[in-house]
Amino acid sequence: MRLHYRKNIIFLLTGLPLLCGSIEALAQRKPTLTNKNLRVEWQQTGKGYQINQLEVVKQGRTTPLNTPSGEYTVLYSAAKPDSLPLPNEVDEHARSFPEPIYKYITSTWKNNLKPVPMNTAGKALQFFPDKAQQSGQQIVFTQETPEARVQATWQLDALHPNDILVKLEITARQAGYFSLATPTLATLSEADLAWGIIPGHLQGKALQNDLVLSYAYGQGIPRKPIIVRDRTASTLSPLLSHKNGLTLAVIPEPGTSRNPWEKDRNTHSEWPLGLSLMNRRAQLTPTAYHPVLGEKDSYLKTGEVRTFSFRYSLQAADWYTVYKHAIYDVYRFRDFLPLKKTQQSLTNRIESMHQYVISDTTSLWRIEQFKGQEIGAQAYLGGVVGSDKDAMKNSDYGAMWMLTKLTGDSILANTRLPYARNFKLVQQQQEPGFFQGAAVGQYYLSKSHKFTEEWGPYVEPIGLTYYTMLDIGNILLFEPNDTELKERLRLGAERLLSWQHSDGHWEVAYDRETEKPRFTELQDLRPTFYGLLVAHRILGDPKYLAAARKGADWFIEHSVNRAHFLGVCGDLRFVPDFATGQSVQALLDLHDVTGDKRYQEAALTTARIYTASVYTHPIPTQEKKTVNGTPREDWEISQVGLSFEHGGSVGSAAINGPILLASHAGMFVRLFGMTRDSLFLDMARAAAWGRDAFVDKSTSVASYYWRAMNGGAGPYPHHAWWQVGWITDYLLSEAGLRSNGKITFPRGFITPKVGPHQCYGFAPGKVFGQEVNLSLPTGLLTISDPQVDYFGAQAAGKKQVFILLINNDDDAKEATVQLRPEKIGAGKGAKIQSVSLFNEQGTKLSDIATNGNWQVTLPAFGLQVVAVTYE
Repeated sequence: MRLHYRKNIIFLLTGLPLLCGSIEALAQRKPTLTNKNLRVEWQQTGKGYQINQLEVVKQGRTTPLNTPSGEYTVLYSAAKPDSLPLPNEVDEHARSFPEPIYKYITSTWKNNLKPVPMNTAGKALQFFPDKAQQSGQQIVFTQETPEARVQATWQLDALHPNDILVKLEITARQAGYFSLATPTLATLSEADLAWGIIPGHLQGKALQNDLVLSYAYGQGIPRKPIIVRDRTASTLSPLLSHKNGLTLAVIPEPGTSRNPWEKDRNTHSEWPLGLSLMNRRAQLTPTAYHPVLGEKDSYLKTGEVRTFSFRYSLQAADWYTVYKHAIYDVYRFRDFLPLKKTQQSLTNRIESMHQYVISDTTSLWRIEQFKGQEIGAQAYLGGVVGSDKDAMKNSDYGAMWMLTKLTGDSILANTRLPYARNFKLVQQQQEPGFFQGAAVGQYYLSKSHKFTEEWGPYVEPIGLTYYTMLDIGNILLFEPNDTELKERLRLGAERLLSWQHSDGHWEVAYDRETEKPRFTELQDLRPTFYGLLVAHRILGDPKYLAAARKGADWFIEHSVNRAHFLGVCGDLRFVPDFATGQSVQALLDLHDVTGDKRYQEAALTTARIYTASVYTHPIPTQEKKTVNGTPREDWEISQVGLSFEHGGSVGSAAINGPILLASHAGMFVRLFGMTRDSLFLDMARAAAWGRDAFVDKSTSVASYYWRAMNGGAGPYPHHAWWQVGWITDYLLSEAGLRSNGKITFPRGFITPKVGPHQCYGFAPGKVFGQEVNLSLPTGLLTISDPQVDYFGAQAAGKKQVFILLINNDDDAKEATVQLRPEKIGAGKGAKIQSVSLFNEQGTKLSDIATNGNWQVTLPAFGLQVVAVTYE
């Protein structure tokens, strides 16, 4: 070998070719994986085999990661790890968080501070392997310690040339608890960090000094090597982006994470997979742990074996590209839609929920006396501070007025809307003072005769935006001549102006008694500015638009640009939630008014981040399962496609799973229309289609939390209005997309609290250039295939009705459509003159029978329009 080495030096100096034997010798000392996109090279050192070269090639340009590693970590504990929190490992803020009143998250936060999630449990066996053997494009590394033998097989993925497949195998030499960590491929310095995210948990462009802000609120990357649970990791791809343009992700093999429903029971809270953006040494590197120390399958007897398969993806691309690679290429998100079937169309759900909300019994509608007014709302049986099962609430005012207009229902018009309007009037403080114009609380407590906030005596500026500006604004779209409500809107707008700081921001909340700011460690990273946009649109005063822009500019700088967000659910102390999705629509609406591209760009940035509030794992299948005695296939109860109320380490999804309220679906369809980014459209359809397993058959109201399965509205009867709202928004957005904008209807304002869906029906829209008014008389159509939805529209000034047929399936559909003529013509009955069928672009396909009974064939994801002319 020495002779060859010397000859090699001589030949190099004289410009002669290398000897073949020398190449082989070098290869043995430097195991290498290489293809057109990647090069990973190891070198044997005194410590073992270390990675000394890690490069990405894209379009002929080679970019290295300058801090490669290759170090392995195995966690070991002879006894089960301690389960007591570690208060001395954190600062005072983390020790005292949250206040005792926040009972829903107190125990969860304490559990987060235990040794395993804090990554202090067990002994860290850290090493560079001392043996390596390469055969073709596969390398096997081995290492033996007194506790275990570890073998790692590395190879490049033939299908995805930027991915490295790794299989770790551990054999116990001593009995105990083991956890395998993904080896440190490379580390990033804090100065080189451009972006980091554990989807569903946290994200940001920098390390966060405050553990509560990072670990509980997801605002930045913790400075500690925290291990988070997979139950609220929406996509299993912790990743980091380097300022040189490279992004590195770790993606566990499908099946590694928990399956939330095993056979016949809820297993959502099992913890087989941990995720982090640091290794045990607190170096920045995406890391996964399996099994989790002390959890299921982590105990090994001597001689027992565990394996952990995963991949690294290293690309010269932004984080979103690598994130979508995990979703589509590894977890096969697009394969979900072909599995989806339904027994009840979305339109039929709207019609059935219409019957639900007009029933005092099922909707728990109540009328109470307050300050000389008869006020109406639905009972609320969830948690409200001070409630004695007497809380009342209205949810989606836009949907209430919309459904009344679309159906022409006199019960809604006479027994719901007047009393809901009175509720809104007394919900706003009129007396002069610091809170004049603000909402006095979301809920009315009938026994104590007062309004209250959800979780304490405080008033939020965004609560003013929600329960004064948005609700009143949506009513005024339908009733523009209501001068009293206009004055109330102005009163609220002036209060919002007075509370706005000179740089554009608002406080999170004010104490009701002292009028001093509360929650001062938090910033109002929410779309509070949107209320002033509503005021401008209704009242026309330019000062409201100027203030809305100032607020949005501050929000972009402090929230969007840092990827830090705050929620609006007081019971969970405002951890990030669907308010992030609302921010997207708020910015888009501001762009529509101003034409300022900055707002559109900020909206798209936020929307991409918000996709991480949607589950994309585990891969749905047709495996047979049982839910409360009912046979189900796995895909029917899948969490995939469902969004969080709030995720992260303390969010409601930790216990309850995601929610069925897909307020974002319509907006995601519109975002696809803007960007052609298929993730938005696929997520919208995955959320909306085929969710029968969560719908109560007697009311057609879906449960709120995944955990409740088909338990119906439960303690939240008002949620039916939100469901009417989001389904309508989704269906009409699909009609607009599929017709390439030839079918359009004006949208109202965002609904308060639960997401970005918007109301319709207050102004005419257009179908193929014809001015129309939305109409949805109950029972207008019967369609044989429940995967075909419909919506109606009455031509303005003409005896003509357009019926939009929407195929919500990836296969073509043949369906029988039956029209009830007595339901058209303002309910007076009609004699049909002609019926024509048009495609999505307005091209006439055929004339069809006038007997109101038709056969139609719709293409996959198709839209057709039936035009009915009558006398």
